[in-house]
Amino acid sequence: MSKRRSTIEIPSLQAIDRTANISRQLAQALRSAIARGELRSGERLPSTRTLAASLKIARGTVVEVFDQLTAEGYLEARVGAGTRVAAALMDAAPALPPAPVPPVAEAIDLPAPAARLIAAARALTPHPPVPFAIAVPAAGIAPDGNWRRLGNRVRASREAAPAGYHDPMGLLELRIAIAEHVRRARAVHCEPEQVIVTSGTQQGLYMAGRVLLSRDDPVWAEDPAYPGLTAVLDDLGLHTHRIPVDAQGMDVEHGLDLCPQARAAFVTPSHQYPIGMPLSMARRNALIGWADQNRAWIVEDDYDSELRYAGHPFPSMQGLCPSRVVYLGTFSKVLFPSLRLGYVIAPPALAEAFAGARAILDRHSPTTEQHVLAAYMKEGYFEAHIRRIRGLYAERRAILLSRLEHALPEACRIQPSDQGMHILLWLPEGTDDVRLAAHAMSAGIAVRAISPMYAGRPARPGLMLGFGGFPPDQLRAAVDEFVKLLRTATANHR
Repeated sequence: MSKRRSTIEIPSLQAIDRTANISRQLAQALRSAIARGELRSGERLPSTRTLAASLKIARGTVVEVFDQLTAEGYLEARVGAGTRVAAALMDAAPALPPAPVPPVAEAIDLPAPAARLIAAARALTPHPPVPFAIAVPAAGIAPDGNWRRLGNRVRASREAAPAGYHDPMGLLELRIAIAEHVRRARAVHCEPEQVIVTSGTQQGLYMAGRVLLSRDDPVWAEDPAYPGLTAVLDDLGLHTHRIPVDAQGMDVEHGLDLCPQARAAFVTPSHQYPIGMPLSMARRNALIGWADQNRAWIVEDDYDSELRYAGHPFPSMQGLCPSRVVYLGTFSKVLFPSLRLGYVIAPPALAEAFAGARAILDRHSPTTEQHVLAAYMKEGYFEAHIRRIRGLYAERRAILLSRLEHALPEACRIQPSDQGMHILLWLPEGTDDVRLAAHAMSAGIAVRAISPMYAGRPARPGLMLGFGGFPPDQLRAAVDEFVKLLRTATANHR
């Protein structure tokens, strides 16, 4: 009797498209292999480490896929025996739907909203967690042991796991903790009654547009700008005027010349996204003067002010004019993006309206996670965590900058910035940063092109490089590979 294979090779997995969602492709490829009989019941899969190395993808991606397929019943994990195709599939493989056929553009007339949302989905799809993906947190730092311990304690409490709906404004204990934190760290003037817990900055931006504006209202947005913001403004049907930024941030005088009657200005004053400079104090005062005089609104996206590595950040704009500024914050950068918790701090008269917008969108954030975060902040772990990651990210940033500065082609330049989880590398005029980013991705390096973030004027080519989630050795190796691609792409610009 022939001996059953103890481990298996899966040649069909080598066809993964690295420009698309890798985890989704890997999961579907494994399901299909099981359905076709390529993988037989009881056969042992390669270890997550071996399979990740073979496919040249992150081990965490493979772990995530194995966990998902185990939950679906395709795989089973046994202590000491590895992961195998589920024995329950011995008699018959589950019937799977045929592989999706790529849509043909001419086959259907997409509604205009659908086309906009498809573009938004593509713009906001995250890169896989390989260097230099943006907004990837340091592995093993968050959630930390304190978070897990509090989570176990909270989940054991009946109060923290209610069966019914909760207040759309969010858990009161968390709103109190947020109000105290931003008052102390960002000079924000607020009470807990002004805090609305959200699923992150992206939701806060959408809520601000719904509460403050009507279709066709004129608004200001920075140029270049965060793609998630421009997607929101387009979806809401607003008349967006893109205001250029320079070394002092958004050019307020340009906005006054272009459209003084705008109803709102959307800004990232602490750390302009994507370039990185703060909005100067003179321009902050000019922007506040415009909003106050014209009864307009300022939406302040303060997405990463905790991660500053030199000096002290400017105080929030909200603290200078609480009645005209809607302040947005998030825990995605300082804790971890999958937490999906952020907050809006609204002027008192608008707090209930923001709560209504939140209720319409998705009622409220998961209550248990709000309890955990409230306890984490109340017991002092949050501020200690910020100090810890600030030091860690400062070290990784310094390593990345040092390695780049010694290897960059002369025509490339690093944008000065003392904050955040990414640096910006300017490329020579005429460089196709989108094409270069695609080439880098095919080599297993994730960089983000900024030229698509511009509108209304010649786009300047550049690349964003994230560093937070990658240890020093990985950063150094990735820089060496990236510089080879960069030298080839910029050879004609010497």
